[in-house]
Amino acid sequence: MSLLFSETTLGPLKLQNHLVMSPLTRNRATGNVPNALMAEYYAQRATVGLIITEGTSPSPNGLGYPRIPGAFSPEQTAGWKIVADAVHAKGAKIFMQLMHCGRIAHPLNLPAGAHMLAPSAVPAAGEMYTDAEGLKPHPVPQAMTQADIKATIDEYVTAARNAIAAGLDGVELHGANGYLLEQFIRPNSNQRTDAYGGSIENRARFVLEVVDATIAAIGKDRVGIRLSPYGVFNDMPIYEAMEADYTYLAEQLNKRGLVYVHLVDHSPMGAPAVPDAIKTIFRKTFKRTLILSGGYDAGRAESDLAAGKCDLIAVGRPILANPDLVARWKSGLALNQPDMTTFYTPGPTGYTDYAALSA
Repeated sequence: MSLLFSETTLGPLKLQNHLVMSPLTRNRATGNVPNALMAEYYAQRATVGLIITEGTSPSPNGLGYPRIPGAFSPEQTAGWKIVADAVHAKGAKIFMQLMHCGRIAHPLNLPAGAHMLAPSAVPAAGEMYTDAEGLKPHPVPQAMTQADIKATIDEYVTAARNAIAAGLDGVELHGANGYLLEQFIRPNSNQRTDAYGGSIENRARFVLEVVDATIAAIGKDRVGIRLSPYGVFNDMPIYEAMEADYTYLAEQLNKRGLVYVHLVDHSPMGAPAVPDAIKTIFRKTFKRTLILSGGYDAGRAESDLAAGKCDLIAVGRPILANPDLVARWKSGLALNQPDMTTFYTPGPTGYTDYAALSA
């Protein structure tokens, strides 16, 4: 009996299997509003147990990339309702990933009146793509004031409520991959000297305040978080105290009882390997659902579930290119290969036109 394809639960939710669709930025939300094409894309992949949406900004200030969706306007809520209804009709559950890009942004990608905000006025290395002028260096962001911090927490709460109003089953707070929440955690991007900087207790404060406020708004069974310990994406270098810092986070998140922690491991794409020790720390410390992701095939997914290393397995590129991944993995059939040239381009090509078995 396959564990991977058997029914399971996530808090009070019943999932049709142990497979999760990872959050995948696809840049199809023209005008930052979810649309019918996106609903089709997610519905195609709704044979998994849980879909985690692409990164969705809780604020105009968080729209760092072109054509990413938001969750702060009535039009966006209406668009997400179309997506949620399409996914639920196919049997999957769906969480919205709330991603505030922070300093990983460019003013050319932001709407009028929005600002690039970050823990400190420290620019990220590298460049940001803009539709208007192509690649541009990351500018220096504005260091967030106490008022900015409070307003941003409120924006996460509003976005979470909008997600539930749209019919989604919960939200995933994106505390990984170098975006705003992780920018507070990491000492290279957080050089503050107030209550939000310095010790890990201070650097984790903003993240935990967002967690607390979101739980208060929509309930702990509807809130998960994604973390990338040892991730280096978006100028997040490894540092000596990382294991101790993330152990503290595991303890604090467990106290709050949110429904899941999602640990991402980008080593299959060339990033440094995430030590098994840190995954084990989260497994032992965090008592609710643990999701692991990073380069899984069906065999390794089955093995890690059977060994009790996690509760759910998340996959990205395989399901991007194979909307019917569950059927293909069940049958041991060959997979479509993803076309990287269409990952972030507008329109259906490389998005909703990957061949399914029935075709």
